[in-house]
Amino acid sequence: LGNRNLIINGAMQVAQRGTSSTSDSYQTVDRFRIATNSVDEAPTQAQVDVTSGTEPFTKGLRKAFRITNGNQTSGAGVVDTIHAIYTIEDQDLANSGWNHKSSSSYITLSFYVKSSVAQNFFFFLQSDNGSQFRYVMETGSLSADTWTKITKTIPGNTNIVLNNDNGIGMYIVWPQFDGTDRTGTRPLNAWAALDNTSRTPDQTSTWYTTDNATWEITGIQLEVGSVATDFEHRSFGEELSLCQRYYYKHCEGTDKDICSGGYYRADLSLGSVHFPVTMRSAPSLDHTTGTDYYRIYANNTFDNFNNFQLVSGGVNSAALDSLTGTSGTLGQAGRIATAANSAAYVAFNAEL
Repeated sequence: LGNRNLIINGAMQVAQRGTSSTSDSYQTVDRFRIATNSVDEAPTQAQVDVTSGTEPFTKGLRKAFRITNGNQTSGAGVVDTIHAIYTIEDQDLANSGWNHKSSSSYITLSFYVKSSVAQNFFFFLQSDNGSQFRYVMETGSLSADTWTKITKTIPGNTNIVLNNDNGIGMYIVWPQFDGTDRTGTRPLNAWAALDNTSRTPDQTSTWYTTDNATWEITGIQLEVGSVATDFEHRSFGEELSLCQRYYYKHCEGTDKDICSGGYYRADLSLGSVHFPVTMRSAPSLDHTTGTDYYRIYANNTFDNFNNFQLVSGGVNSAALDSLTGTSGTLGQAGRIATAANSAAYVAFNAEL
């Protein structure tokens, strides 16, 4: 019964980037991001604790992904948007055992959700390849500040295309709000062609217009079959390894090792980082820059420098150089590390 859950980090345990942010995209809980449009104040996304005594807590779930609405002073605009999004890799679905072309073959999505405002929310599964299709569902009316378990069984459809590769297979999208330019007539619990002017039926705006309203989710499971089984718990180490395929935080903080390296020119140092798991694709470099954020220790001294660049690499390793600023001896070996700045970090990003 293992390896049922196609969702990575569905228990929200791993947050390599941090635990709170007012920025869009991937910023906190791994594999989950938010997207906004035309908001008056940026919402806050965060990894939070699940309160003891609640149903998710009794099921062994200790963390949740929370979105806190800002103060949307101009009300519910027609193009306003706040979404939580999870993206599924193509080959994970293609090799799952789900016959996605057959209406008699099913996948089942289940999760716990909580809103500080009592209302109904829509959410949907969206294919990405070929002609895109959406399957829109609803939570039903949620009681304020109460965890509710949602379970939906979704059939296959002959229009769905899944590729056996490392691209995007499907999205799961939970809109906290979409304005009326993006909503309208839309069937529920049925596949229908993509229409971004009618993503879901018109949405209640109460949550969106309530200052600092919160929306939380945890225990997300997507599995093959028509029955929702108990949440598949994985260890923190297992979830971290799965997350590192998409994002790997290599080091962070003061005087943390980056790699062994050396001077390949008197003013440039070079080193290689090997990833703990094979990444989804050759990653981009994600790091902080600033005066004396990094240093190379060599010949019983060190040189500070401000920035890195990724000069080569693939899915298993990357080569970094210091751009400019070092002053050493050609061919001299050294230890490359962060300097005396707690904000310094080096990470690698291969997110979908």
